Amino acid sequence: MNIRRGLFVWGLFALAASTVLAADALPPEHAADSSGAATASVNFAKDIAPIVFNNCVSCHRPGEVAPFALTDYASVRKHAKEIGDLTASHQMPPWKPEPGFGEFEGVRRLSDPQIDLIQRWIKAGKPEGNPADLPPAPKFPGGWTLGEPDLVVKMPKAYTLRAEGADDYRCFVVPLNLDETRFVTGVEFHAGNPKVVHHALFFLDTTGRGRELEAASKDGGVGYYGAGGPGFQPTGSLGGWAPGVMAEKLPDGVGRVVRAGSDLVIQIHFHPSGKVEQEQSSLAIYFAKKPVDKIFVSYPHGVNKIDIQPGDNHYVINSTFTVPADVQLLGIFPHAHLLCREIKVTAKLPTGETTPLIWIKDWDWNWQGQYLYKQPISIPKGTQITQEFTYDNSTANIHNPNTPPKEVRHGEQTGDEMSLVFYQLMVDRSNALVRLRELLGNRRPLLQRQNQSDDKQQDQSAPKHE
Repeated sequence: MNIRRGLFVWGLFALAASTVLAADALPPEHAADSSGAATASVNFAKDIAPIVFNNCVSCHRPGEVAPFALTDYASVRKHAKEIGDLTASHQMPPWKPEPGFGEFEGVRRLSDPQIDLIQRWIKAGKPEGNPADLPPAPKFPGGWTLGEPDLVVKMPKAYTLRAEGADDYRCFVVPLNLDETRFVTGVEFHAGNPKVVHHALFFLDTTGRGRELEAASKDGGVGYYGAGGPGFQPTGSLGGWAPGVMAEKLPDGVGRVVRAGSDLVIQIHFHPSGKVEQEQSSLAIYFAKKPVDKIFVSYPHGVNKIDIQPGDNHYVINSTFTVPADVQLLGIFPHAHLLCREIKVTAKLPTGETTPLIWIKDWDWNWQGQYLYKQPISIPKGTQITQEFTYDNSTANIHNPNTPPKEVRHGEQTGDEMSLVFYQLMVDRSNALVRLRELLGNRRPLLQRQNQSDDKQQDQSAPKHE
């Protein structure tokens, strides 16, 4: 198994993850003649089903988070107008990174020819075609796909989710009861009630802070409220899950560190279904059977000096830090809340060359995720990475939670704001970055305090550790 494939599931918070896209080019039978008209009719079986099966069914199937299934001709025909409108506007499939700013695995962006094919099928009356031409329907295996786990943990009690209202974010503390440090090479998440689980993240805690927050919760539910994060700086991570993600193990010699005494804190984003639901998820864990010489780590960098005045529609935060060691960048996970509109991250190498890492021009809290590069990016020591976050605290921002707008500062709650990027790295165990993360322990992420004046911010060459 190569490193890129083996690491795919570990960085992925990709909400509504999908399989490989169909080819960008139209098949030969749909080539245009000299007048521009297609030479053959478009039908579901031969043309539309491959697009839907490859890009939609991972979420749009019974028991999953999408509001309706798209598993056969009848269901796709019923929702044809919605499919046409949402694909034409690039709202579906959900994929935020801009082309050319990072080459990512699992891209859920339809090509222009694919979008045009859907439009022409709808205009043609949505013909079914010959069922014999249908491609095989996607299969989603049950059970533990990685084989017999070394350890299976489960939420202590089922959580009761209300029938309606806004999405819910909840953290559940699960003791791992490990008496020695172990290396984890794979995890597999099973949602007890997949139709209400939007995504899940798996944090590690050696400080006991998760238990304290759970004990202090006064709302009567299992676990504690956890929008924006687990409420503390984790001491490690086991990745995450989103609908459609298939579990895979890391390559031999690569692992995540789980220290003795760690608790697992599962943060789940719930989506109410219209009726009261019960949910009790479980996680299978697979330990390394061979020596581990490379560590998969998450390196966070952000800014905590945020003060967005009401009506400010272009509040910009620029921050720069210097990479302390040679690393391989495997993926990236930008994070902000509801006022953020745009995120751009670039790397300036010691040679002066600039490498684009990610650019999201239409940030949406509901469609954030972790993005894995198709090939790891070599980042040498001394590289300067710049993060630029842009916010809109005006009434023109449809995601603004406040009417009228009010002052918003840094914080963990959804109504607060953040400016944070997690860098998913693979480093040697002897690497200085690993030692840095061990020294940081349970401290806050690598945060900068910045003085800001209008849209001009003071860049910092290195983060301050708090």
